[in-house]
Amino acid sequence: MDATEIPALPFVDEHTTTVEADTDAVWRELTTLMDGSRGFRVALSTPGKELAYVGQHPFSTYALLFHLVETPQGHTRLRAETRARFPGRAGAVYRGLVIGTGAHAVVVRHMLKKVRRNSL
Repeated sequence: MDATEIPALPFVDEHTTTVEADTDAVWRELTTLMDGSRGFRVALSTPGKELAYVGQHPFSTYALLFHLVETPQGHTRLRAETRARFPGRAGAVYRGLVIGTGAHAVVVRHMLKKVRRNSL
């Protein structure tokens, strides 16, 4: 999957936070956030603006996009957007386990908290 295919994936959710650091500091933290994570690879990288990770396995094709916007105060509004397709019966079960239980939301909010803390 490449960046051009991301918009075709169904929207799952988004989470937003404000980081009291400029976009450069947030960008540096974001680029190290997924280092060593299995199942993700960079599909789009626009420094200081947008970073998209994609991946797939038999139960899902997914993308995690980070959007950065500098606020007038010099802080960064960071938005994490998830898009994913869960094909077939096994995909539906997997979606229930990952999305339906709230586990995905907990993990994404933890990631945003980590970026917010480490960008200062």
